[in-house]
Amino acid sequence: MDELAVRLKDLLFPSVADVVVLSLDVSIAIVRVDVRCATAGASCPLCGTWSDRAHGSYLRFPADVPSGGRNVVLRLRVRRFTCPNASCGRRTFVEQIAGLTRRHGQRTERLGSALSDIGLALTGRAGARIAQVLGVGVSRSTILRIVDELPELQPPTPRVVSVDEYATRKGRLYGTVLVDVETRQPVGGGPVGHQAEAGRHPARPLG
Repeated sequence: MDELAVRLKDLLFPSVADVVVLSLDVSIAIVRVDVRCATAGASCPLCGTWSDRAHGSYLRFPADVPSGGRNVVLRLRVRRFTCPNASCGRRTFVEQIAGLTRRHGQRTERLGSALSDIGLALTGRAGARIAQVLGVGVSRSTILRIVDELPELQPPTPRVVSVDEYATRKGRLYGTVLVDVETRQPVGGGPVGHQAEAGRHPARPLG
């Protein structure tokens, strides 16, 4: 039985280290997977202190990526630990499995990542239709909310930029744009008002 559980873990969660598969129930429309965290304790998310003093446990049912056209739902038992740091503002906290769950999440991290990729590529309505085809029932507004919650990427400071001007109304209104020469991505710019003609400036190294 232990060997079978290891094989199921490697099959279902190849990139998640701290999880143990207890059982698997497959029906026509849904796959239910009983799992638990494999670690002896967890670190407090506020102060980082390690704790193995379990205060209790309860079940979570996050949706996971579909398998074979079936919805996959985890039956995950999580533990609540007591933080041993007396100066910490949190008396108790719930364990999270890295790469699988996050606080208050109704979906696994990998399902959320898949939906955000679909949303970025296809936006709301089309993304919801594709997700439905793949076996994930989500609404247009859910796709848009997932995309909206993504953290904003902070691009690296460009080393070489090119300054160019473009016409929004030829002969009357022009704008200017800064482009990272190495990545060819715009990094800034805006309207510059009325000008007689647009010019082009050579690339300029920064620093």
